[in-house]
Amino acid sequence: MERMIDIAPDIRLWAEESGDRTAPPLLLIMGANASGLAWPEPFVEALGRHHRVIRYDHRDTGRSTEIFGERPYAITDLAGDAVAVLDALEVDRAHVVGMSMGGMLTQLLLLDHPDRVLTATFIGTTPLGGIPFEAPGFPPGFLALWEEMGAARDREAEIDWRVRHWELLHNDPGDGTGIPFDPEEFRRLEERIIAHSGRHRGPTAHAAAATDGLDRGPELAAVTVPALVIDAPNDPLAGSARAHALAGALGNARPVTIPGMGHALPGAVLPRLAELILGHTSRPEERGR
Repeated sequence: MERMIDIAPDIRLWAEESGDRTAPPLLLIMGANASGLAWPEPFVEALGRHHRVIRYDHRDTGRSTEIFGERPYAITDLAGDAVAVLDALEVDRAHVVGMSMGGMLTQLLLLDHPDRVLTATFIGTTPLGGIPFEAPGFPPGFLALWEEMGAARDREAEIDWRVRHWELLHNDPGDGTGIPFDPEEFRRLEERIIAHSGRHRGPTAHAAAATDGLDRGPELAAVTVPALVIDAPNDPLAGSARAHALAGALGNARPVTIPGMGHALPGAVLPRLAELILGHTSRPEERGR
């Protein structure tokens, strides 16, 4: 079931509910400049066998309102949007799964709205600022590609750019440690997202959004909500060092490694990822909460 949610007089967010409507809610929060449709359908369906699954388009993505050009906002405002989605759907508490920037928003929910979160799962996520750790910098290939973000391209050229971006995020070094990249899998994904959005111009607002209020990492130690941190060792943006730093910063977290995984959700990792999340959300201490 799809619906539009008014979170402000001039901002509407697209949201979708699927799965078992009688089961505990599970909120999926996607990464920067990414539509909720970036969550692969088989993954959503697997979670939906045990949960009322909710996903949504951030503002300036998908079918949600494009507003940044008229009224710039901060990344922290996007965390407020996640709470607004729960409120609109009359969800008091939910399991929350955050990918990349979505994981940073999930950290903010744990700090500011811990009563709304049953469990938290982090995929490809860096801890909030103020947590010391050593990790490699972003590969040069990303910096060159990101300079082209938002450039005018026709539909096919835009899809080609996005597939190339996914290939770098996926990160198969070809030495046997990675998961082979299937460009057609991600081409189909982006074609679905473009059809959903009704436009092929790539969103860029979140790359320009203010980052004030994100230096709150030390506060995570007081969080008691059970957290699962996915360690994706081939992730070029938020690899093992960042995953273990996040797990160590949280007050009640455990890291689990998915070998070969990068900063993407290819079909090869979905069964294991869904298994880990469902195991986490059904832990005995969480039942009946």
